[in-house]
Amino acid sequence: MHANAERVQAELAARGSPAEVVELPARTATAAEAAAAVGAEVAAIAKSLVFLVGEEPVLVIASGAHRVAEDRLAAWAGGPVRRPDADTVRRLTGFPVGGVPPIGHARPLRTLLDADLLAQPRIWAAAGTPHALFSIAPHDLVRLAGAEVAEIGAP
Repeated sequence: MHANAERVQAELAARGSPAEVVELPARTATAAEAAAAVGAEVAAIAKSLVFLVGEEPVLVIASGAHRVAEDRLAAWAGGPVRRPDADTVRRLTGFPVGGVPPIGHARPLRTLLDADLLAQPRIWAAAGTPHALFSIAPHDLVRLAGAEVAEIGAP
């Protein structure tokens, strides 16, 4: 298993989750790729996106079926938001874009989970690489990630 995927698996175990990281031959860096690889609906893919409010990072766990409504995110975060470049994402999380998991980051991140994900019985999230995922109940992910829940998705 790739070292990043092992790190996510260790984090899941340390937080008491029975979720198992799976590595797939197919690329899973986008919500559509991940959904196709695991046979799920795109809405069941939990994409982890990093935004900056000033210089403070915020992790958004959003449904693969939606984009993030940046105006709603800015209202929640308390200021204008912007997307960092890939190098900044790697520095803040310890993971590459396309493989950023919702947990196990290089530093603690303020985290928001899109309420739309709660409608899914199980969701799939990145596990450190563009080929690794894990499946989890959305309420369990809220707990593991220490996430707040809000409606921030836009079709």
